[in-house]
Amino acid sequence: MASASNTAAIAGEPHILCTDVVRIFTADGIEVQALQGLNLRVDPGEMVAVVGASGSGKSTLLTILSGLDTATAGVARVAGHDLLAMGSRERVAYRRRTVGFVWQQTSRNLLPYLTAAENVALAMNVARTRRGAERAKRVDELLELLEVGAERDRRPGELSGGQQQRVAIAVALANDPLVLLADEPTGELDEAMSSAVLEAMRGVNEELGVTTLIVTHDPAVSGHVRRTVQIRDGRTSTEVLRSTRVDEHGEEQHVAEEFAVLDRVGRLQLPQDFMQSLELRDRVRLALESDHVGVWPGHERRADAAAPTPAAPEPAPPRHGRHSAGPDARPGASDASNPTEEER
Repeated sequence: MASASNTAAIAGEPHILCTDVVRIFTADGIEVQALQGLNLRVDPGEMVAVVGASGSGKSTLLTILSGLDTATAGVARVAGHDLLAMGSRERVAYRRRTVGFVWQQTSRNLLPYLTAAENVALAMNVARTRRGAERAKRVDELLELLEVGAERDRRPGELSGGQQQRVAIAVALANDPLVLLADEPTGELDEAMSSAVLEAMRGVNEELGVTTLIVTHDPAVSGHVRRTVQIRDGRTSTEVLRSTRVDEHGEEQHVAEEFAVLDRVGRLQLPQDFMQSLELRDRVRLALESDHVGVWPGHERRADAAAPTPAAPEPAPPRHGRHSAGPDARPGASDASNPTEEER
């Protein structure tokens, strides 16, 4: 029988796939939507940071991906596992072998009465993977990879915060997971230690090829990954992709480009500063051009001022199949009409 990792590889499936994921919490008869149709794709070997303000839904996303919680609706798959359909036994095996997890609080990652090496070995003992000399070799390899080999015989209380998190990463990697999940791994560290831990995670990603997803509110994390996904109001809103290019003088330049995320039905979230600058609210006017979509304020005062030519007294009737669009503007969709040729 093919393993989950083999199945995912054969199918060409991403290691993390979320489609229209919804998570609703109910307390005292009040429903709160933590995730409102979130979409996310992370391919094998990628290292991605998910950023967002407190309450944006990023921690809820991570608990679902880790198997600690279940989505209310949608599709959530990790390395071939359907997270909404998993039974309790599969869920336990999934957490032990498919994903590794690093918490913000070191007290949740490490047992205080065990040494660094013993903490790593314990993870393999619980999952019943590797024994004897093979286990000891794996422990040493991971601690050396994370540059804490010299601290192997020290207990967590004898380590710095950065060293503790490096050992915690080694524990999360003990059973060769396909996906490494980290919840605010630098939240309790100073700037220098944070940078060192993030570079260690990037080194692990490059050396072992483990798919890595970091959830954080710290914008500094973005500089250590090639792709940053922002969550706003329970949905992915923008992505920043970083790349290195060679200019006409043969010099390397680091380029960061921001993109809005478009879902399956055409919804996207405009950045808040765009909306505030142009006073976009309630409804917007859209125009389909040959290579782009134009967006103008829908209320009359700004619409007349923003239109490229004087607007006609009455808007043209909406095109067939178009629907209303609010602040989450939908390209090619509005209950206000598209400007006619005269309006353009």
